[in-house]
Amino acid sequence: MTRSMLALILAVGLPMATVPSTASYAATQETRAAAPAQSVNVNTASVAQFEALPGIGPSMAQRIVAYREKNGPFKKLEDLMNVQGIGEKSFLKLRPFLAIGGQGDAKATKG
Repeated sequence: MTRSMLALILAVGLPMATVPSTASYAATQETRAAAPAQSVNVNTASVAQFEALPGIGPSMAQRIVAYREKNGPFKKLEDLMNVQGIGEKSFLKLRPFLAIGGQGDAKATKG
């Protein structure tokens, strides 16, 4: 805890137990940003399931589903980069949370 935080706590008169530590705050933020516990199958996922992924909002999720409906199932995970708005940088952040054909690891991208 920094000196300024301690000074503020003492000035306000808050008990130390009610003030979250920096470490617990960071852990809370990581938990909020955590992606789904299971991999999302790009060929069967709903818009809502895509929205649960980090960096995917409602419009991007809808574009992914629309692309899949128009072009058929994704043959490899990298094909997601054909969806407007998903570049290499975005794809690399998403990749750990994606699967094809029920597989949840990087082996699913080969083919």
